[in-house]
Amino acid sequence: MERALSVKSLAVLAALALSGCNIAAAASQASAKVEDAHHSDDMVRFGKVCEDFDDWDKPTAPFQIHGDTWYVGTCGITAILIRGKDGAVLIDTGTDKGAQAIAANIASLGVKPGGIKAILGSHEHYDHVGGLARLQALTGAPVLVGADALDVIRTGRDDPRDPQAGMHAPMAPVTGTLRGVADGEVVDIAGIKLTALATAGHTIGATSWQWQSCDAAGCLTLVYADSLSPVSADAYRFTDHPDYIAMFRKGIARLRPVACDMLLTPHPSASDMLTRARTGTMVGGPTCADYADSKTKALDERLAKEAAAK
Repeated sequence: MERALSVKSLAVLAALALSGCNIAAAASQASAKVEDAHHSDDMVRFGKVCEDFDDWDKPTAPFQIHGDTWYVGTCGITAILIRGKDGAVLIDTGTDKGAQAIAANIASLGVKPGGIKAILGSHEHYDHVGGLARLQALTGAPVLVGADALDVIRTGRDDPRDPQAGMHAPMAPVTGTLRGVADGEVVDIAGIKLTALATAGHTIGATSWQWQSCDAAGCLTLVYADSLSPVSADAYRFTDHPDYIAMFRKGIARLRPVACDMLLTPHPSASDMLTRARTGTMVGGPTCADYADSKTKALDERLAKEAAAK
């Protein structure tokens, strides 16, 4: 009887061990699937083909960033496509020439021009929105930008208060539907909800965008944080414009506490997007707080340099 029980016990133990192995294997497979969901060979290729501070119009193939969020920009300028249940939203268009490469990237993903339900802008400089008029004409989509960027987008002419006024080529005016968005406004387009964040500083109408993206591993909060670098024309001195400095600091402060699982920026190099791409995933990297801190440091250094030059 004891021998029979021992044999049965061994059989039970073997079954339990086998079950444990199956559970471990299943868990390992699930973990691998999660890892695969975050890894993209196309993203690695982007990181290898493109370089930091690359040419604005240098074309590159699109790739999936996370969930329904795709990179459709050039090597030097980011453009983001978010696909929803009823269409897609495009953020930024690059230059007029770059917009042609971006349109080709969108088409290669099977999205027809009419599938773009809105085009959102970051800030009112030629390198990021110089192609707005071209892509609006192609898609018929309304353009949404920060309220303080409206005049520049509507006329194609620089705001004279812009530290970089006169540095860029004029833009083709946007003549179709154009609307300004307020800080904190949530826009719901094609089933995609995005929150506008007023982050003035690099320009007066600069706007960042926040949304949720989900994949097999779960949901993340993505932020397309606008440029916050204190770049200007040679003759411009920030210290001569204290109100502008105050606005700049307010824009940085607006971004710092924002929930931000994944940070993306109009210039890929500004948030180490190329470095991350070479690992096959955009997960990780700087947070919005990290980004804000680095821009505060850059602004402080610029002001100190101007003060020392007096």
